[in-house]
Amino acid sequence: MGTYSIKEASEKTGLTGDAIRYYEKIDLLPYAKRKQNGHRIYDEEDIEIMELIVCLKKTGMSLNEMKNILQLPIKEKLSSVPELKRTLLNYKEKVISQIHDLQRIVDFIDAKLEKDETLFRPQ
Repeated sequence: MGTYSIKEASEKTGLTGDAIRYYEKIDLLPYAKRKQNGHRIYDEEDIEIMELIVCLKKTGMSLNEMKNILQLPIKEKLSSVPELKRTLLNYKEKVISQIHDLQRIVDFIDAKLEKDETLFRPQ
């Protein structure tokens, strides 16, 4: 299992170094392990948590909501943590709803482009 510097973790996950440090500060991420020279190092598990944060962020989940999820025992099987499973299923439904809303927007734009219409009806 490899280790990553903060720069490598940033490149791998899409989070900025500042975001990673901030998420550690607010206890969203566990504090990074350190090399003898004090530089942060991250392992695959840290990267997975960062990738989960990126995914949840893209859906509009707040940092506090993420904290609630990440404070549950995330290393256990979902079937053994019903609260986490229920939370993820509820959030999945929210994301599916967002997908439907976005698809309606795409359909609206496509219809306007296809018919070469004005965006709004003239008054």
